Amino acid sequence: MSLNQFDTQTIIGVLGGGQLGRMLHQSAINLNLNLRMMDADQNAPCAQLVEDFTVGDLEDYEAVYAFGKGCDIITIEIEKVNTDALKKLQSEGVKVYPEPEVIALIQDKRIQKQFYKDNNIPTADFVLTETAADLKNHLDKLPGVHKMGRGGYDGRGVQVLKTEADIDRGFSVPSLLESFVPFKKELAVIVARNKSGEVRAFPPVEMVFHPEHNLVEYLLSPALLVPEIESEAKRVAEEIIKKLKMTGILAVEMFLTKDNQILVNEIAPRPHNSGHQSIEGNFTSQYDQMLRAILNLPLGDTGTKISSAMVNVLGEDGFTGEAQYEGMQEVMKLPGAHVHLYGKKITKPFRKMGHVTITDPSLSSLRSKIGIVRNTLKVKA
Repeated sequence: MSLNQFDTQTIIGVLGGGQLGRMLHQSAINLNLNLRMMDADQNAPCAQLVEDFTVGDLEDYEAVYAFGKGCDIITIEIEKVNTDALKKLQSEGVKVYPEPEVIALIQDKRIQKQFYKDNNIPTADFVLTETAADLKNHLDKLPGVHKMGRGGYDGRGVQVLKTEADIDRGFSVPSLLESFVPFKKELAVIVARNKSGEVRAFPPVEMVFHPEHNLVEYLLSPALLVPEIESEAKRVAEEIIKKLKMTGILAVEMFLTKDNQILVNEIAPRPHNSGHQSIEGNFTSQYDQMLRAILNLPLGDTGTKISSAMVNVLGEDGFTGEAQYEGMQEVMKLPGAHVHLYGKKITKPFRKMGHVTITDPSLSSLRSKIGIVRNTLKVKA
C-alpha cells in the first residue's frame, strides 16, 4: 500500500481483542478505519466494541487462516498466534505486519536472545537449557534469571535463581539462563518502522515493577536520563527494528546498568504497557503510530508534550469476581489524571484492569500523584 493509495475501506484484521486492541480501535475510529478482530474469549474487551468480532483460537491454523482470508492487512496485539497460517496468508497476497518471521523469532526467547548475540546488540550473557537438571552445569551463572523459551507472559515463565538451592524452581522445558544484571533503572523504548523504511523512536520511559509479580506498577515518561544515555537507548531500539526489517511497532525493554550501559532485555512486536501514557503525553500515541506504520503512512511526531506517569490498575490480591472500583472519585479529582478502564467485568489478583495516566510538568507533583493513585484506586470484588 503506497502513500497515495490510502483507502479508508481497507479491512484490517487484528489477532487479539484485549485492552491493546481496545485502544488501537479508539485510534482507528479517528481515521475511519475498518477493524476486524478475533479473540478466543467471547467476553474480551473488544467483543462488544467492534462490529466484526470473531471468537477463535489465535494459535489454531485453520481459525487464523479463515479469519485472515477476508482481510487486506493482518496485525496483532498479542504474540501468541499461529505464524504458519500468517505465512500462508502472506504468500496469497494478504499483507501481514509485523511479518510472520519476526513474530516467530520473538515468540521464542531463546531465538530472540541468539538474534541479539548474532547482531551485536547488547544484552545480558546467557546459556540455553533443556531441563531444570541442566542448571547444575551452570552454577557460575547464578544469581540469574531462568526464562521459558516459549509461553511466558506478564511475568509468568520467569524465575529468579539466587543460589544452587533455588535450581529446583527452574523449568524443565527449553529455556535460557540469563546472568543477573546489576541495574539501576529498567527502561523501555517504543519504536516504529513503516514499509518505506522510515523509523522513529519514542523517548525512553522508566518502569517500576512489582517486586514479586514482575508486572509494571507505574512508569515515568520521559525517563530521567542524561542526553547521551537517552540517545543510546533510542539508537539501540532503532537498530533492532531495522535489523529485523520489521513493519509495525516494537517495544524494547532495557536495563540501564550501574556502569551506565544499555542492555536489551526483551522485545514485543506490538503496542505495549510501557507506551500507554503516549495517548496523553506524546504528540503521537503508540496506537496512532502503529496504524501509520502498517498503512505505510508518514510516521508521527514522537516528542513529549508534557511529563507524564502511567499507573497500572491491577486487581487486588485476594479478590476474584465481578469488579468493584474503590477510590475512583478521589482519583478523578486529581488535576491531570486520565482514567482508562479496559472493560473487563471479572477481576483476579494482579489482573490488568486499566491504567491511569497522570500529566504534570512538575516531577515532584507527578510523584505525589502517583502515590495517591496507587494508594486510592483499588479493584475488588
